[in-house]
Amino acid sequence: MKNSACPPRALTVAGSDSGGGAGIQADLKTFQSFGCFGMSAITALTAQNSVGVQGVYKVSGEFAARQMESVFGDIGVDALKCGMLADAEIIAAVAGVLDRYPGVPLVLDTVLVAKSGDPLLEPEAVGVMVERLFPRSLLITPNAVEASRLVGFPVEDRRSMEKAAEALQGMGANGVLVKGGHLKGECLIDLLRLPGGELKIFESERIDTPHTHGTGCTLSAAVTAGLALGLPLVRAVETAREYVLNGIRKAHPTGKGYGTLLHEPVEKRDG
Repeated sequence: MKNSACPPRALTVAGSDSGGGAGIQADLKTFQSFGCFGMSAITALTAQNSVGVQGVYKVSGEFAARQMESVFGDIGVDALKCGMLADAEIIAAVAGVLDRYPGVPLVLDTVLVAKSGDPLLEPEAVGVMVERLFPRSLLITPNAVEASRLVGFPVEDRRSMEKAAEALQGMGANGVLVKGGHLKGECLIDLLRLPGGELKIFESERIDTPHTHGTGCTLSAAVTAGLALGLPLVRAVETAREYVLNGIRKAHPTGKGYGTLLHEPVEKRDG
């Protein structure tokens, strides 16, 4: 039972980014920005910086599940997200825990590769993720590159984004947010297909900056925070996009490669 004095509780099940720009570090910063109590279950340690991923050390599926059970069994969870899950064993273990808590909304960030192009999910694990986690998720958040790999055809414009979202629902997903940050064009388009099939199109200016490390992690974490706060799905996505766009506008260089977003408390943002 939740303590009435406790703020909304948000859990991230993801990998650790030693450079602090993505993964659980970005997720916890985001949860804090929204006034949520952030918790984590670490699936993998990465030796990572602004240039790329130099190494990955995975935990066992059993230990990933034990971290989740520790949190669920004591503190409780109002909403959670899954990011880097690394392999089929971890996915199966995570899904097993989630099966025991069916009422908690899940946002699945379909992390396949890092921004640098380094793989973060074993190829043979993709089918397990689709089978075990797509039906359990309230929302999945693939970018255009990830959506292309999942559906098997290029996602390169609004029409193919719509086609991909429909195909992903056909694969078992409920809500689908196809992110257009990797696509060309002056306008940034994200496409949300709700569980009933209704489409919502979000458009905004494209910000010219290389400092976008952690945008996918941050967006899914911000949606999760919104759900933990009790926002309906569409509003949670809208609020998350506003948060990420603000973070990109104020992003700063860190290291020699892609810099990171500024994670600013929501109530202090000037938009």
